[in-house]
Amino acid sequence: MKIKVPTLETERLILRMWSKKDAPELYEYAKNPNVGPHAGWKPHASVHESRMIISQLFLTNMCWAIVDKESGKVIGSIGLEEDKFRPDIKSKELGYSLAEDHWKKGIMTEAAKRVIRHAFDDLRLDLLMIKTGDANIRSQRVIEKCGFTYEGTLRKAYLLFDRSIREVRCYSMLREEYDKLCEEGKLM
Repeated sequence: MKIKVPTLETERLILRMWSKKDAPELYEYAKNPNVGPHAGWKPHASVHESRMIISQLFLTNMCWAIVDKESGKVIGSIGLEEDKFRPDIKSKELGYSLAEDHWKKGIMTEAAKRVIRHAFDDLRLDLLMIKTGDANIRSQRVIEKCGFTYEGTLRKAYLLFDRSIREVRCYSMLREEYDKLCEEGKLM
């Protein structure tokens, strides 16, 4: 079942619903071995595989295509999924990926802050969580810039596509913390 997501906008980005027509652009960045493995998924092997990911994962979950306003090109994905650690709380987990040629430009932080606002203001969540691996320093920087609080590390907690198991750094943001960040102008 398709889940419709609202179009969200930032200064440089449009976050919109995925389309199967986006498969070539998804494949273009998702085939890069520097992108997927940091998030735990294998690089895409073909446009067909990217199309299947869009159909079976992106369109059936609350997931946005990150589109660069200047080029009109899909450069990443960002989504909210069920928080498996807190099934009875109004909580979601944030996840994302970005084309390598767009790293270190503040793009993912910009997209994440917009989705965080949507999560708390529109979805009325009580908590938003995110997790990443110990080695994914870039993602940790985005998480810190967005104002999440480090909760701890779960040892041997995440099975990767290659069957290896890694530690998971867990972060969260409570509604009260979100409200305070907004008052301080840190989530604009």
